[in-house]
Amino acid sequence: MSKLGSAPTLDDVAKLAGVSTATVSRCLNNPDRVVEATRQRVLSAVDTLGYMPNFAARVMAAKRSSTIGAIIPTMENAIFARGLQAFQEELHKHGYTLLVSSSAYEPDIEEEQIRTLVARGADGLLLIGHDRNPRIYSDLERRNIPALVAWSYLPHAQVASIGFDNRTAMAELANRVIELGHRKIGVISGISAGNDRARLRIEGVKNALKQHDMPSSDLAIIETPYEIENGAEAFSQMMSRANPPTAILCGNDVLAVGALHRAREMGLQVPNDVSITGFDDIELARIATPALTTVHVPHREMGRRAALELVGMLENRRAGTGVRLSTRIVERQSLGPPA
Repeated sequence: MSKLGSAPTLDDVAKLAGVSTATVSRCLNNPDRVVEATRQRVLSAVDTLGYMPNFAARVMAAKRSSTIGAIIPTMENAIFARGLQAFQEELHKHGYTLLVSSSAYEPDIEEEQIRTLVARGADGLLLIGHDRNPRIYSDLERRNIPALVAWSYLPHAQVASIGFDNRTAMAELANRVIELGHRKIGVISGISAGNDRARLRIEGVKNALKQHDMPSSDLAIIETPYEIENGAEAFSQMMSRANPPTAILCGNDVLAVGALHRAREMGLQVPNDVSITGFDDIELARIATPALTTVHVPHREMGRRAALELVGMLENRRAGTGVRLSTRIVERQSLGPPA
């Protein structure tokens, strides 16, 4: 047995189970190749001793870690939660472990986290959106680290993506707002610099205005970080204009809920006095008062498909294949015709 205070070893497990170290190794790495009785004896010894395999040694032997890194912009709200959960569940089915970092929407922090995850042996990376220095992709390719983008679909980008067309999705929502009769429209957006999702959603609104022969120069736009309080403050600024909008399209549901909250504080009726829409269809949109009209994003399907694609890239040593997923408008009580 190992000495007091030292970690149990493979030899300790083998002695307690009454088998060879090779059998213990097979049991832990290829359990289907070990008979049930022996496997149970080994697992019982592992449990009794609290044995943990030497991860670094296994990585060196296999030349892979079976670990995937994901870097998301924020953990402060539920925007990425469902997709990331489905991503992890699918990875687990294929024997991979997920490591998650958050960049706080800071490109320099994201680049540092990419380097750290690669240094820690990540076999592949999931990244959010396409806006980053192309050199990063070149460095990953040189190191043979597959990368895949989610939450945005661009067919001719440097790296394959499993996501949706942010521009088209927001244009469809803006078209619906215009069809209801709104001509004075505002946008509360996330910061568009370094964020292709935010930038493309603004472009989508502008495209809808153009389609209806409405000048985009009249479009009121406020960019602010994705937080409820920021959405509320942006709403106050928007409604204090000399000619305030009758409909405000928010870049996500978090900003929209902030706008709804401030509208109540200002004594405004939604949608009678002003309509407010979101984007993402997270749980917050359904429980808001009034319930939020928004764009439904297939978060779980996106996460699942991203995991399958990244596993395929790793195990078949192939380039990634992009997939465009569909979004849809979910109409609830926060959108109506102008007064």
